[in-house]
Amino acid sequence: MNTDKNKDRTAQQELAAVMKKYDRESNLREWTGTPRAVIRYLVAAFSLWCIYVTLFATFLEEIRLTSFLAMIVLMGFLLYPATKREQRANHMPRYDVVMMVLGAGAFLYFTFNSNRIIQQGTRFEAYQIVIGIIGILALIEVTRRSVGIPILCVAGFFLIYALAYGLTNPEFFGRVRYLVRNLFYTKEGIFSTPVNVCSKYIVVFIIFGAFLERTGISDFFIQMANCAAGRYAGGPAKVAVISSALCGMVSGSSVGNTVTTGSVTIPMMKKTGYRPEFAGAVEAAASTGGQIMPPIMGAAAFLMADFVGVPYSGIIGRAMLPAVLYFAGIFISVHLEAKKLGLAGVPKEQLPVFRVLIRKIYLLLPLVMLVWWVSSNAMTMQRAASFAILLAIGVSLFDKANRITPSKLIDALEAGGRGTITVAAACGVAGIISGCITMTGLANELINGIIAVANNHLIIALVLTMLCCIVLGMGVPTTANYCIMAATCAPILIRMGVPALAAHFFVFYFGIVADITPPVALAAYAGSAIAKSNPMKTALNASKLAIAVFIVPYVFCFSPAMLLIDTTPGKVVQIGVTSFIGIFALAAALEGYLRAYMNPLVRVMSAAGGIMLIDPHFVTDAAGLVLIAAAFSWQLVTARRTTARRIAD
Repeated sequence: MNTDKNKDRTAQQELAAVMKKYDRESNLREWTGTPRAVIRYLVAAFSLWCIYVTLFATFLEEIRLTSFLAMIVLMGFLLYPATKREQRANHMPRYDVVMMVLGAGAFLYFTFNSNRIIQQGTRFEAYQIVIGIIGILALIEVTRRSVGIPILCVAGFFLIYALAYGLTNPEFFGRVRYLVRNLFYTKEGIFSTPVNVCSKYIVVFIIFGAFLERTGISDFFIQMANCAAGRYAGGPAKVAVISSALCGMVSGSSVGNTVTTGSVTIPMMKKTGYRPEFAGAVEAAASTGGQIMPPIMGAAAFLMADFVGVPYSGIIGRAMLPAVLYFAGIFISVHLEAKKLGLAGVPKEQLPVFRVLIRKIYLLLPLVMLVWWVSSNAMTMQRAASFAILLAIGVSLFDKANRITPSKLIDALEAGGRGTITVAAACGVAGIISGCITMTGLANELINGIIAVANNHLIIALVLTMLCCIVLGMGVPTTANYCIMAATCAPILIRMGVPALAAHFFVFYFGIVADITPPVALAAYAGSAIAKSNPMKTALNASKLAIAVFIVPYVFCFSPAMLLIDTTPGKVVQIGVTSFIGIFALAAALEGYLRAYMNPLVRVMSAAGGIMLIDPHFVTDAAGLVLIAAAFSWQLVTARRTTARRIAD
């Protein structure tokens, strides 16, 4: 008994170490005893305050936003150490205390003087500029600690560009004054759309996700996936794809989802016979894709609705077909890999019993009602999320093991508050980036530059935009990632004639895929740590498995009908069918197997046919289908010959 407990403790410690290494949000300062209790209740109180403000507050928007970020800075310094090496319990260096007080104080200065600041227009005293600089630096430092360096590299580039070249004021201090005033004291910088939407909507959904996890829904998803796919060839990998898609849409964290579900699915895949690099890659690719899975989409769906001006129900409806194609591509790949290696499924007696498991279907009620309330416009998004939290507490009462007790209630509020810190800090820095772009007119120059290079060829503009998104999205949380893409990259495609919604979906997808694309493939590296595999090989395998995400965005830019834009049911069916065939062909070509091993020529034919189906026109579709049909026919003949030889032998 003690041995089993020691093994469980060791496994938990290993997972915690993986999270600390690849997920900055998990690298927390060590508090114990009374200080731990005080901070725990402080963070929980912050979550309650956020819910109250989104539902009932009627004060000035400037007061709401500045007080929100003041608390983010305060808790950011309390919870996150300056470096991973700071391991002393109940210790906070004096410089951290000073930065915390000055940083939070800078935002609170704006809170308590908001009316006067609004009325004074552009006339700012030197001390107010200094306060603004302190606030900006404090926010940047909290972001460095809780999110990481990549997003700050992007912000640093735009800040340096703004000060060195982007502003017309000849005097350096004049440029600094103008930049700080716009970034800190207006709604063009830190307090622009990302932080506004975060404080108004996203924070409540983060808290809702924390409550939903404590109802045991993640385990329910994994068990349901086992019931659905566990007994088939390579079952554990298929279970990983299904469960990670369902868990990932709620969590909004590629790394967090990879570690949470991967701790269960990766060992199962390895035991079945999958290579460690492949097992880690499957979990990373599926967990990353969870953020494009409706109805939650890692909370980005709510941001997109605000940016594009499309109702939330319209976003999740349009996101469904691309998400299904993405996971279909991974599912096909793991099936072909299982067939190639001759892997069996999980024995029936080891699988959960469906009629027992279905009794917990009530766990889905909060999620179903949330979508219904928002989609039917029965209530606002924040009110719907708040009622869904109450419903999650209610349904937990039916399960003794996962019942949300007063202690678990505080735990959920604390987890929601912690999750809010990273997202809000990243959204604030995203506001700095978009503010610099707006002030300097850099967006226009970037758009004109890419259009000039593309020479009015949409495919070239799409490829260049894709590369920009992957670079800018490295190591950035989902919501902040999308904010940056929406400000910097989406306008390029819109100028090229791509519908606004398709452009936003395109940049969102390729910003997310940075989590599995080398060199900064954090989700893939987390999967490799659990699988004990080579990190780079795992990342390359994950990119190969996620081939659909490199194809589908091009399809809906060339033919927005995939996103149900200006189309007919027949056209949607045609695009869906041809896209599925194309993804199947590409997956088979990359696996090098379909009923039998493919020779190089057949692989090239299959891949070429799949790529030709990207452009949904009659000529390219017909040519692609002919190539795929020829390749698959050749494979069938090869498979029969192989079978005949085996029988003869």
